[in-house]
Amino acid sequence: MEPPIEIDHSTVEDWTIVEIRGEVDVYTVPTIKQYMIERLADGCRRFVVDLRSVAFIDSMGLGVLVGALKRVQSVHGELKLVITDAPTKQLFALTGLRHVFPLYDSVYQARRTS
Repeated sequence: MEPPIEIDHSTVEDWTIVEIRGEVDVYTVPTIKQYMIERLADGCRRFVVDLRSVAFIDSMGLGVLVGALKRVQSVHGELKLVITDAPTKQLFALTGLRHVFPLYDSVYQARRTS
């Protein structure tokens, strides 16, 4: 059975836009982790991870995002998140991760803000 997730990416200027659709949880974490490792291996260094189409995120999902951030920072890159869902924003606030990740309401806003 395939994980309930879809991941795609595109490039806009020097940003890699990673769009995740579905659930970010214990079952999909390996897929997301591998996807981000492959993009880093491809030479990508500036990421906007679009979570607007994520229906659910658990603690393992948060962990994979933190791991991705650490990997990106280790190569002097950037990682920003796009979140519009109120419960997901609240989760980032309650866990203190809103102070760890730059959060934006749109991909455009994330790319344009330094």
